[in-house]
Amino acid sequence: MLSRLLGRLMALGARRPVVVAAAVLVLAATGAVLALRMQPSADTGTLVGRSTTGYAATQVLHRRFGDDAIYVLIGEPVSRVVLTSDLDQVLGLEGCLSGNVPAAQTPPGGPAGPCARLAATKPAKVVFGPGTFLNEAVGQISDEFTAAQAAERAQARRAGDAAYRLALAHGLGRASASAYAQQAAKLVQAKFTAQVLGLALRYGLTAAPSLDDPQFISRLVFDDRRPAGTPKARFASIFPGPQGALIQVRLRDGLSESAQRAAIADIRAATRMPDWRLSAGGYAVTGAPVLVQELSSAISHSILVLLLAAVVVMALTLLLVFRARLRLVPLLVALAAAGLTFGVMAISGVGLTMASIAVIPVLIGLAVDYAVQLQSRIQEEPVRLEPSLARVAARGAPTIAIAAAATAAGFLVLALSPVPMVRGFGVLLVVGIILAIVCALTLGVAVQALAERRGARPAKAGDVGALGRARVALEAAWNGAGEIVTGSHAWELARGGVHRGGRGALRAAVGRPGRVLGIAAALALAGWALDTQTRVESDVQKLVPQNLAALSDLHRLQNISGVGGEVDVVVEGRRVTDPAVVAWMTRYQAKILRELHYDPRRGCGRSDVCPAFSLPDLFTTKASLATRARVENLLDAVPSYFSQSVITPDRRTATLAFGLRLMPLERQFQVLRTMRAGLDPPPGVRARLAGLPVLAAEANDRLSSPLRRIETLVAGLLAVGLVLLLALRSPRRALVPLIPIVLATGWSALVLFLTRIPLNPLSIVLGALVIAIATEFSVLLSERFRAERAAGHEVTEALQRTYRSTGAAVLASGVTAIAGFAVLVVSDIRMLRDFGFVTVIDLAVALIGVLVVLPAVLVLAERGALVPRPVRARRRSAARVERAPAA
Repeated sequence: MLSRLLGRLMALGARRPVVVAAAVLVLAATGAVLALRMQPSADTGTLVGRSTTGYAATQVLHRRFGDDAIYVLIGEPVSRVVLTSDLDQVLGLEGCLSGNVPAAQTPPGGPAGPCARLAATKPAKVVFGPGTFLNEAVGQISDEFTAAQAAERAQARRAGDAAYRLALAHGLGRASASAYAQQAAKLVQAKFTAQVLGLALRYGLTAAPSLDDPQFISRLVFDDRRPAGTPKARFASIFPGPQGALIQVRLRDGLSESAQRAAIADIRAATRMPDWRLSAGGYAVTGAPVLVQELSSAISHSILVLLLAAVVVMALTLLLVFRARLRLVPLLVALAAAGLTFGVMAISGVGLTMASIAVIPVLIGLAVDYAVQLQSRIQEEPVRLEPSLARVAARGAPTIAIAAAATAAGFLVLALSPVPMVRGFGVLLVVGIILAIVCALTLGVAVQALAERRGARPAKAGDVGALGRARVALEAAWNGAGEIVTGSHAWELARGGVHRGGRGALRAAVGRPGRVLGIAAALALAGWALDTQTRVESDVQKLVPQNLAALSDLHRLQNISGVGGEVDVVVEGRRVTDPAVVAWMTRYQAKILRELHYDPRRGCGRSDVCPAFSLPDLFTTKASLATRARVENLLDAVPSYFSQSVITPDRRTATLAFGLRLMPLERQFQVLRTMRAGLDPPPGVRARLAGLPVLAAEANDRLSSPLRRIETLVAGLLAVGLVLLLALRSPRRALVPLIPIVLATGWSALVLFLTRIPLNPLSIVLGALVIAIATEFSVLLSERFRAERAAGHEVTEALQRTYRSTGAAVLASGVTAIAGFAVLVVSDIRMLRDFGFVTVIDLAVALIGVLVVLPAVLVLAERGALVPRPVRARRRSAARVERAPAA
């Protein structure tokens, strides 16, 4: 059935070449146009897994308190920020970012400026910065003073009335009673005056508090027990260090990527407005959402670079290794397959990510590979194209299709990855492989049919126009360049060396197959043993392009503040405002800070974590936690500006936040494990870690686990073996090509360990890639050997014929596949660049290893060495019975 299906596709391309070629190319061009219109995405949801334990908590955090924080770094000393007119500039900027514009007033920057756009769209859920904090503090103190003053007057009046009535009750006259009433009122006023004096002494007040009172602001912000200009530790979320301050902007959850992009652009534009210019510093905008947006732009650039590089590299590779008249047909097939694949992705609504753009050169390499294999099989036939297709469909094409199916099965294992980006990479490659085979069978055959018809038709006057002459000249120049290169002395030396090495390896495999297989197995065992020692690079800041402005600003943020992100403990339950719950949060915060070596005297820069604004910060005295009613009343009195970022209006969800240093994900996971181990909230309350750092660290831990890599290898081998068993319907035929594939995973691990190139969240699935690619090499060679043996050739001769025909094509197609991965080396995204390096090295090792070891496996299989001993005994017994003379 497979042969009939493949034959029909090939016959369609041969009989209607113009229609088929035009249809495929039009569809591919449409797909490419749709793909180019797609907006690249570096959504954090593609970098971390939804199956991680922190995902649900992070969703709650974003839904209730806003998305990951955007940091606006105020790059000047805190003393200048809060003690000069710069505080008014910062306050104005925070109002602009929050979208608060007084009614009937033109926003700063005009009706078309960023402040007006932010006021119209209101993307920010929370804006928390020094200007609004101090303004609210001043207002709160003034309001509290006014309220206390009014309460004092009422209390004095009540005390005076009580004293007056008491004096009258004791028989005193009205004049004496009035005197007692005045004394009682003065006592209340004296007590109030003492309290006010204490507050004034504490904050250095000589008048009503205001933002223009540097003495009050200084007493409020700075810690007089530490060096001058050092902010108090409890304000670390706003004043993390003496050299800078922070404005945190949390966007509303559920904003589309375009809305997020516009909001970040407006925030950046607002920080550049002259209205908010500082006297001795500037602003920098960074944070996870900003880094993601800039990474999206880098992806757009990488798409074009990788596509152009893939075309050039594939063309040069075909020029060098593919000895055929129509050398560029495989490249045309590959580009069509890529266009169709990304068109399917665009129609499906799947976004472009760092991993999906890596599919471009890889898929082009694989598609060229299949087209080269098919074209080589067709050109082996000595007759014209159409009559030879039936034989190719019956013998060569099914083997290519089976090898491609096994390769797709190997890639499909990537769907088990905990990282959505890697899962998408695997699934997209599977779709691309299917379309590449279809394009090779239709478009590739159609182009060859058109070339054959053109070659068979007599030329007529005027038959070739200027465009045709240009095409002919270009083909002649290209083929001439190929002949020059492949005919050069250096090329002949290289080619001769390859041939001599191949013949020597073939002789060794035939003469001493057991020794060859033993050495190969020993090297594989060493590789598997050393695989656990291969370093995994998980520091995300090292894996993205280093020229991103948000990345340099993130480093600057950490240099000034000591932190580069935030992790939250989401506390949920009906009793969040219970004093016992708030007290537990306070104890937990102190415990974690102590265990992770935070010292308030040294600030945030010397510890992995740092305190950030949380619910316990609203309760600074034991009296405030006396009863639940006290807690509720205090929360009612706290301005929503403060409370909205730490507790929800229904009082059922609260947060406990910690600043987190930039660090490798392995270390980050250890920090989070310490934090998770301390989560023992009171009964009826649930506490979970949440935030992007939690998701990234958990996904990296699962992905980089040696056990996880072994599971991926086993799953890949099982998937490939199952496909081969179903397609070939013979355990022996399925087992023989699998043996070099299994060993190839060990060889690649050994070479990777020796080269010391670290793995990353993408290249860590290299074992599955080696299985997928090496499967094709092994299946094509073993099935061609089987066909040669079926034709009556002896083992040695069958191996020689196999390697002269299919072996040469496998070498050519293997080089093109490896060249596809090599294109990733030109990417400016280190994750892709390192992925390209390790895949080129390991696939080259796998290709060479399969070409050398497979003959030994085939020879041992012919001798029955790979068949279980009882089966061999039964076969020998049956053979003796057949040879015995009849009675």
